[in-house]
Amino acid sequence: MQDIVSTRFGEIEGDRDGRIRRFRGIPFAAPPVDALRFRAPVAPEPWAGVREATAFGPASPQIAGALHPIVRGVIGAFGQTQSQNCLYLNVWTPRCDDERRPVMVWIHGGAFVLGSGGGRVYDGARLAARGDVVVVTINYRLGALGFLDWKSVAGPGETPQVNLGIRDQIAALEWVRDNIEAFGGDPDNVTVFGESAGAMCTATLLGTPAARPLFHKAILQSGAAHNVSREEKAARAAHYFAEALGLDTLSLDRLQSLTVSEIMRAQSRTSARIGRDNGLMAWQPSVDRDLIPEQPLAALERGDAAQIPVLIGTNRDEIKLFTFASRERITDRDLAERIHRIAERCDYGEGDHASKLMATYGPRVGERATSALDQWVALQSDQIFHYPASRLADLHSRHQPQTFVYRFDWRPPVIGEALGSCHALDLPFVFGGLKDGFLRAGLLADRSALPLSEFIQDTWLSFAYTGSPVADASEEWPAYEEHRRYTKVLGSKRRLIKDPHGSARAFWGPLIPDGEAPLALASGER
Repeated sequence: MQDIVSTRFGEIEGDRDGRIRRFRGIPFAAPPVDALRFRAPVAPEPWAGVREATAFGPASPQIAGALHPIVRGVIGAFGQTQSQNCLYLNVWTPRCDDERRPVMVWIHGGAFVLGSGGGRVYDGARLAARGDVVVVTINYRLGALGFLDWKSVAGPGETPQVNLGIRDQIAALEWVRDNIEAFGGDPDNVTVFGESAGAMCTATLLGTPAARPLFHKAILQSGAAHNVSREEKAARAAHYFAEALGLDTLSLDRLQSLTVSEIMRAQSRTSARIGRDNGLMAWQPSVDRDLIPEQPLAALERGDAAQIPVLIGTNRDEIKLFTFASRERITDRDLAERIHRIAERCDYGEGDHASKLMATYGPRVGERATSALDQWVALQSDQIFHYPASRLADLHSRHQPQTFVYRFDWRPPVIGEALGSCHALDLPFVFGGLKDGFLRAGLLADRSALPLSEFIQDTWLSFAYTGSPVADASEEWPAYEEHRRYTKVLGSKRRLIKDPHGSARAFWGPLIPDGEAPLALASGER
């Protein structure tokens, strides 16, 4: 059985996944190719007749670089076709009627260089069916194609348009606003949710004036507002990119004449150089004094997003995904050397950063871990994930009482010590895919996994409906506020704790005051 829906650009025909209507590969913008490459998205051309929407559109061009195959498998595009013509979205809905259901728009992760809204783990059918909601997943331009801020190396007369990946996300949200009612969704009740870079994008949207009217709630999984480049860092990436092309300045004509392979090679070389400089990701949103006028944290601190309830959280052992994938042994000496490298490139404030880092995370010190590997996991998890989430929650809760925080603690029973509650492990719990992929058939899951997945889905769905994660009145989950910092632990057993990341906040707060956090993993340093 198939369904035909009228959008503002023409009719589309989807198919069904059980009881759920499914529409895949819907263009929300014109293909960003030729004269539209490195330009802001524009509306797609209307079409005559009925357009088939039964297959995912291509993923944005991407390269995995030095990432381990396990990591690529979790956050990459899962073998999908890649093309510059990538601006498509997908819709799962219980019915195409006039019920005006809550809409949940997913922004995929992948360090701003990998991934696709068509990833297998992001199948929206189960979530749509369980909660009677409309689920949308989107693509956006990645890497240099989506996040090259080339103003600093633009030739005379050039007018660069930047933050194109974020502009793509805004264009997708505009499509939802204008078309989702035909799919049984409510354009006045849109929740944006994302994981990793997708959560970082969500935080960026919270701080972007043009985006805020387009959504009404936000869920951030393992990502916050600390990955928006300052202007000088964006300029350095642009300079390296131009240099990798053998150019002093860039022009739109020259950028549009490059092959995709040339862009990918220059992108990879730039990533490596930025990583060697300071461990940061080369490709991420940047302050451009236009679309993103300032660091998102500044807007949140003022209360500019005060009308938007937020649910934010992290996984307890985020970095274990990367240490598990590499299987690299880390000695005390290795840990000390890494700490000193981080201290050398830490340009946030003054002081002896090496001594502070060694005292907190160095070999055989601290209360949370004993091995060098565990200390490294603790350092990276705090720096990249736990502290940024805590800071966003602190600032937003001052203005929005419906701010809620969780920590995902479930770990697989067979390899739990090595994998822990690692980065991205929450994804199949959110989308109801425990029997798919690397959690298939109980190999890594136990009897606690399915009930936890159902609880997490009901929590996310309740938040989409009401702005509160409490689906069952008997479940204790008070809102987050700076005095107590209540955090819900989502594990084999659920519990409420206070301020689990206080030590991370106390340590990293003085070192990272302006909103941009180092990410050593981007440089392949694990």
